[in-house]
This record gives sequence, C-alpha cells and structure tokens, in this order.
Amino acid sequence: MVLFPKKIDFFELIDRAIDNLAKATDHLVDMFKNPADFENKAKIMYEFEQEGDILTHDIMKELNKTFLTPIDREDIHALASRIDDVLDLMWGAVDRMIVYKITKPSSEAISIAEDLQMTGSILRKVIRELRAKNYSHVQEHCIEINRLENRIDRLYRDALGKLLNEPNDPIHVIKWKDIYQLLEDASDRAEDIANILEGIVLKHA
Repeated sequence: MVLFPKKIDFFELIDRAIDNLAKATDHLVDMFKNPADFENKAKIMYEFEQEGDILTHDIMKELNKTFLTPIDREDIHALASRIDDVLDLMWGAVDRMIVYKITKPSSEAISIAEDLQMTGSILRKVIRELRAKNYSHVQEHCIEINRLENRIDRLYRDALGKLLNEPNDPIHVIKWKDIYQLLEDASDRAEDIANILEGIVLKHA
C-alpha cells in the first residue's frame, strides 16, 4: 500500500494567521480608546503576539515538509514572516507603553491604530480573494492598503511635528517618538504583505 502525505492547506494556515493579526488590530484600537485596565489589556495583546508566533512556526514547519505548494514557497515564507513582524511591532508599541508607564494613548496613536485596524480588515478579504483567484479584487484591496500606509506615514510625520514643536518634556518626546516609530513600522510591514500579494497575482494572473 502506497501512503501519500496529507495535503496541507496553506491558504487555511495563512488565513488563520491573518485572522489573528486582524483581531489584534481590533484589540489595539479597543485598548487605546478604552485605556482603563491597560496592563491587563496589554496581556491580551501579548497573547495575540504569542499565537502569531505559533502560527508562523506551524507554517514554516509544514513548508519544510511539503514539496508542492499552491503558491511559491518563498511567497508563503515571506507572507508568514511579515504577518509575524506586524504583530511583533504592535506588541512592541504596547510593551513600550507599559515600560514607560503610559496609560493614556495620544489621539495620534489612536488614529494610527484605527488605520492599522482597517488594514487588518482588508487583509482578511485579500487572502480569501487570492484563494478564490479573484486577482483583480486582490489588487484593488492592495491599493487600499497602500493608501492606508501613506496615511499612517502622514499621521506619523504630524505626530512627530507636534511632539517636537510643542513645549514638551524631552523624556516625553523620547517615549512617544519610540512608540510612534513602532506603530509606523507595523504599517510598513503590513504594506509589505500587500506588495507580496500583488507579486503573487502578477505570477498567476
């Protein structure tokens, strides 16, 4: 009797990773808008980050065992890595807030978090459209993610300008500059996901 290895559904694994990321962006907005009990909410964010690590490990493990994949191996690897990066950076921003004893997010941080939430929601749709081979819809969603990244860039720039041009304590400036940078970096990595997805479309369309 010939035994065939179980076929791995990589789209399902990536979808789970994206869903975890999107839930983390929802939680980020909630904890920024409703900062009461901030430290306990931060623990939940850490759980999303840890779940992301597990899902990334699962994808990499299966990738190493599987010969045939629905899309190029390097694209699956890159997607998993960038999804994990976004989670790591969001958690990094929250962790810095705990370390710096900041429990009241700024309006700029809330705005960036809201755009990250929108990005997470769109990424959910993109993966499903990619799986269904609705490539034109994938490209439309990726354009929207790029637009959101540009908007976060402007929010980041304006937030830094406000920090540096208003009479703020230098330590306050250092703390918030660090947090804003992590959130902006998370947006950059999310845009990387969109760019990878657009690359996949170009290969398969």
